[in-house]
Amino acid sequence: MQFTRLPRYTLVLTLVLTVVSLAGCRKTPPVEEISVPVSGVSEAAPIGVSPDDWAWWRGPNGNATQPNMVVPTEFGPAHHVLWKSPVPGRGHADPTIVGDRVFLATAENKSETQSVVCFDRHSGNQLWQQTLHQGGFERNMHAKSTQASNTIACDGERLFACVLNGGKIHLTCLDLAGSILWQKVLGDFRSKFGYSASPVLHGSLVIVAADHSDGGFLAGVHRELGDIIWKKARPQESTYASPIVVHVAGKEKLLIAGANQVTSYAPDTGKQLWSCEGVTSSCVGTVVWDGNNVFASGGYPGEETICINASNGEPVWRIKQKVYISSLLVHDGLLFGHNDKGIAFCLDAASGRKKWQARLGGNHSASPVLIGQHIYAASEAGVVTVFKPSGDGFEEVAKNDMGDEIMASPVAAHGNLFLRVADHSEGRRETLYCIGTLGDVEPSSYTDSLSSADAE
Repeated sequence: MQFTRLPRYTLVLTLVLTVVSLAGCRKTPPVEEISVPVSGVSEAAPIGVSPDDWAWWRGPNGNATQPNMVVPTEFGPAHHVLWKSPVPGRGHADPTIVGDRVFLATAENKSETQSVVCFDRHSGNQLWQQTLHQGGFERNMHAKSTQASNTIACDGERLFACVLNGGKIHLTCLDLAGSILWQKVLGDFRSKFGYSASPVLHGSLVIVAADHSDGGFLAGVHRELGDIIWKKARPQESTYASPIVVHVAGKEKLLIAGANQVTSYAPDTGKQLWSCEGVTSSCVGTVVWDGNNVFASGGYPGEETICINASNGEPVWRIKQKVYISSLLVHDGLLFGHNDKGIAFCLDAASGRKKWQARLGGNHSASPVLIGQHIYAASEAGVVTVFKPSGDGFEEVAKNDMGDEIMASPVAAHGNLFLRVADHSEGRRETLYCIGTLGDVEPSSYTDSLSSADAE
């Protein structure tokens, strides 16, 4: 048999096409959309949490506010501390507080475990820790991402923890004692920098977003049964925002920003209601709303903050203002935010006109929250700046140095402030703080129950 020698350029072209073909084979399969008629969906027990709880990402009102709650504005590692407790592993998920318990998603790199840990809200004692997955850690991660960046949601009887593991999005339902009730694989996920979207609750559903470059999805899952009730394909973009369900313009809407658009869906069915072009490709922050308008910002590579009419999806105003990792905060006709470099600003929500701009100091990834009559903004260096939600100018109330690192957002529940803080003095270790008006502790009263093997 005679072989013909191929020209060198032909061989190179053949190799390139082979590599491209193999790379294509590794892509996740297309999203298979699911739609169960609303009449065929069994009703779950009502969501049973208190307005004093912080039961999911962005808190009881979905907008990161607790306007009727008062917590200290000045505090420190040994000042106004009711208790502090060591957190095994690491994560950027916010604390979830329901009743007498505090829940955290966390991950331990040495053992490659993703888990949920529960603390007593009154004492800080760890009550239990339940492993969700072992092995399967994602390797394509941003330096600021973790294997446990998704805040847990609680309906009063069940916990919902969503993580990326083994290239797939997993949703786990646990009871409040830590027993796993069900686990569901929602779909494939191609990671660029990790996965950060937190689940949101609506009626009988827990709703999960999983945007990625191969074509992500939104899924509505029955809270009690674990069945996927609806699933909708999303654009092929690596974007990271959490969805939110809000009552705006007279209707309940599921909102999410990213993939060069802000999109509204019907939360019961996943049907798209409208889509407004804007913001940018990659978004992390959650959409906020006020009256008849919704607001979104991002991100990378563009920089835009946009106000949209929630009734028809038409833009009201746009400005060149970037808020990437954190979420915006709207209060009393004013829109507050800060960029990753800690430049805070205040806008008139109706017009987008800038009222003021100020430097907080340090880089910021955590989202600002409104508690009582103050805004709390935590820097990556562990400093919590407290300022007034005024449009007349930046008015700082206090700066509170809590440690070496804060990536999770502050939360408030039952009259106390909760902070997830990391310290690097003896290897990276996380601490959960409960801040209150009566608390003062000495550093020696802190019992470190973690072994040296648990330090990151």
